[in-house]
Amino acid sequence: MSEKQHNRTEGDINLTSARSNWYAVIKDEDTLSLLAEDSEYFLHQALSTPCLDVLASCEGIYLTDIQCKKYMDFHGNNVHQVGYRNPYIIDRIKEQLDILPFSPRRYTNVPAIELAKKLSALLPGDLKRVLFAPGGTSSISMALKLARIVTGKHKIISLWDSFHGASLDAISAGGELDFRKDIGPLMPGVERIPPPMTYRGPFNSAGGSDVAYADYLEYVIEKESDIGAFMIETIRNTDVQIPSQAYWTRVREICNKHNVLLILDEIPIAFGRTGKMFAFEHYNIEPDIICLGKGLGGGVMPIAAIVARESYNVAGSVSLGHFTHEKSPLGCVAGLAMLEFIEDHKILEKVLDDEQFMKFETDRLKDKFPLIGDVRGIGLLWGIELVRDRETKEKAVREAEIVMYECLKNGLSFKVSQGNVLQLSPPLTITREELTKALQILETALETASV
Repeated sequence: MSEKQHNRTEGDINLTSARSNWYAVIKDEDTLSLLAEDSEYFLHQALSTPCLDVLASCEGIYLTDIQCKKYMDFHGNNVHQVGYRNPYIIDRIKEQLDILPFSPRRYTNVPAIELAKKLSALLPGDLKRVLFAPGGTSSISMALKLARIVTGKHKIISLWDSFHGASLDAISAGGELDFRKDIGPLMPGVERIPPPMTYRGPFNSAGGSDVAYADYLEYVIEKESDIGAFMIETIRNTDVQIPSQAYWTRVREICNKHNVLLILDEIPIAFGRTGKMFAFEHYNIEPDIICLGKGLGGGVMPIAAIVARESYNVAGSVSLGHFTHEKSPLGCVAGLAMLEFIEDHKILEKVLDDEQFMKFETDRLKDKFPLIGDVRGIGLLWGIELVRDRETKEKAVREAEIVMYECLKNGLSFKVSQGNVLQLSPPLTITREELTKALQILETALETASV
């Protein structure tokens, strides 16, 4: 795959002429000037340069730019489970600011202890030991370190196309080229296998079953012989790959059989996104270590965590994290408030109801538009895969680009993944009226792209 092709099939499509045309839609001189300054002063990087617009405020499901245009945000970097600027979260953080805004290392504080207790109570079995970090990437790093200490093995298995963070150890464990390109030697001991898929993929010929992907996991474990951990997203967030119950049952059996730790990365999808507090609850399995983040901070504070089994509390002489903001009172208060809001407002029940609505509406769109090859969804996490031909499954990259920009013009923002998958993940607080309006905008854009 050439570099040009790669840049059109990974993440948001932001290096084509369509992005230049987007700025003609904006027209506003102040906005264009600020975007130019952003380009001048920030280091450029894939997937976030150039920027789409200049934001001034946010509330609920909406982002508002400096010209007062509103976007319904169906991306949100997965921090917006309870909506933007949630008053309950903001009030709790403001209260904490007047009491203890920072807690140095070697000390603890009540919000940190309470959040650790709450996470332990929410998780099953002996998943009781917690460490906090300032971001999801750091939680991945802590999990990798802990797995080495617990197992005495440094090798891990992860998935191609996986994303676990942007630090050197996290991109070593991940499988996306954008983050490894031109970097040079990475952390050794990482074996990658194909992700479980049912629509396309190397083992997709078995009637849509994804169990062959689990069987391949065991094949690699047996060939490599000294694997300590398997790191995987329970449900892949970016292009919405939802493994079967059979896949997860088999994976858990394999990990148990070979004494391999199962590390679940639920950084983008925990806390109600799938209709459960944690995605693994759909599969009646337990991880050995779970990584959490993004939405944990209530859409305001950066905070992440790992939760591990009680028996893994064996690293007292090693600094697994030791971050400056490790037990952030503000982050922990935000996390507690977020969890309280989900429980008090019965968000999980609402999301399961929204799932049925989304399934009906996306199936309707698939029936209407041959451009849609596959729809995958759970809770309020949905992927609509566009293809030029349903038989060949050729990716409709250009059409996905048209849909994205048409939706942006009309106030709907979302991420395009793998070049042709429209990923829809709105705040869990979205109303049915707002959800209906967003799907109407999407339908109009699909009509434009289908011409």
